[in-house]
This record gives sequence, structure tokens and C-alpha cells, in this order.
Amino acid sequence: MKTKNVVAGLGEIGMPIFQLISKNNICVGYDKNTKLMDHTSFEKYSSLSTKFLHVCIPFTSTFMKNVLSLEKLFKPDCVVIHSTISPYTTQKIQSKTTTPIIYSATRGVHKRMLSDLKRYTKFFAMEKKVKNKKTFANSFSRLMKKSGVKTKEMSEPLTLELAKIVCDTSYYGWLINYAQMSKMITIEHNIDYDEMWTFSDEIHKFLGNRPKMYPGIIGGHCVIPNLDLIENETLDIIKKINTKFNTKLTSKRKNRKK
Repeated sequence: MKTKNVVAGLGEIGMPIFQLISKNNICVGYDKNTKLMDHTSFEKYSSLSTKFLHVCIPFTSTFMKNVLSLEKLFKPDCVVIHSTISPYTTQKIQSKTTTPIIYSATRGVHKRMLSDLKRYTKFFAMEKKVKNKKTFANSFSRLMKKSGVKTKEMSEPLTLELAKIVCDTSYYGWLINYAQMSKMITIEHNIDYDEMWTFSDEIHKFLGNRPKMYPGIIGGHCVIPNLDLIENETLDIIKKINTKFNTKLTSKRKNRKK
């Protein structure tokens, strides 16, 4: 019997996920902004049951409520959350439904997300007590493999939820922070930032542990917003240093105009 995949949220993550899956599977897109939807396709496959509901909506205070509403609407065999979420979110949602929930954090740069989805292994995890866990894990892995994506299962969603925030976006922000701090030092002493960093070029070439980052302002909607998902005072330093760097650059520009 034919089934379909549904991708809910056709934004910077959802649209690439949809494009990826729809190449070799029946897949429809759903979004609160109906202009983003292909209504002809949505109606054409409306009678088919939903195998996987892929959730790609932003994380907000109503995220769990929204996911459960989508699950009720499409009645999938399994829900896959691709959004970046706060720790324990998968566990909380799973406690509210018997439908298996898979968490599969997304990695990649938005402007090349489609190619990055194929570049990086797609990690995923499920709560240990989910009924028929192995069956759905294998089914998801097959779906991703069919779409050209490698997968790897983690022991539990909490590990992956934290990995996305701590080892990906926050770590990236931390590296940029060091570039910002070193840039502020060069401003203070009126020396060249790039020349100073040539001292580490050979070390990084051989050891790979002295990365030189571009000292720009951390913007966008990943690094800084994701810090709010973990609520860690130590990691909040990233925000403070970013704000201090922005103030320093603003002050430098004003002084140049005088």
C-alpha cells in the first residue's frame, strides 16, 4: 500500500528536506503560509496515509503543542523532528503520544542546506521505551539512504539535543568569540589582525587546533538564539562577548569619522 511523507514547515530547513525526500518518495509540503504549498500535489495525495511526518518548524514556547496538533492532523506512523529544540523536548512530546517520535538534528549552512544534508551524517535518536523502536529506526534509515543521506543512531534524544547546541552552534560561536577578543586586542594596540594570526598558520596545519576565525558580529538565527534553548550561564558569555565586540567596532567607526 502506498504511503506519503509530509514535511511540515517549508522554510530554510523544511524546503531542503522536502526537496531531498520528494525525489524518490511521495512527499507533500505543509505550511501555515499556504503560498509556500503545492496545493495540487497536497490534494492529489490527501487520501494516502502518512508514513513519516517531518517537523521543520521553529522552536517556540508552543512547539510541543504545535507538534501534537500536526500529529493529530496527519496521523502519521512516526514523527521526525528536524528542528533545533531544547533539551528533553523529545521526551516530553513522546510522553504525550503513542506515536513514535524520532529526533534528527539538522546540520548545514542554510544557503547550501540541500547539499550539506547529503554531506553530513544525519544523526537521529528515539526514547528507549518506544514500542517497535527498531522497526521505525530502520525505516527512517532506509528513507534517508534512499534520499542519499547517511544516518547514525544515538543512544537517546537528550544526547543529540545537547550535541546540536553544545557541539555545533555554541562551539562555533565560542570560536568566533575568540576571534572577536583577539581582534579587540589588535584594535587596542593598533596592530594588524591577519599578520598576528600568521603565527599560528603552521601549527594549525600540522595539529589542526589553532583555527583562525573571521572576527565578525554573530548574527542570524542559529548561534545566539540556540543559547536560549539550553539556559547555561557559562555559555551566555558568548552573547556578552558578541555585544562587547559590536560596541568596540561601533566605537572604532565613530572615531574614524572624527
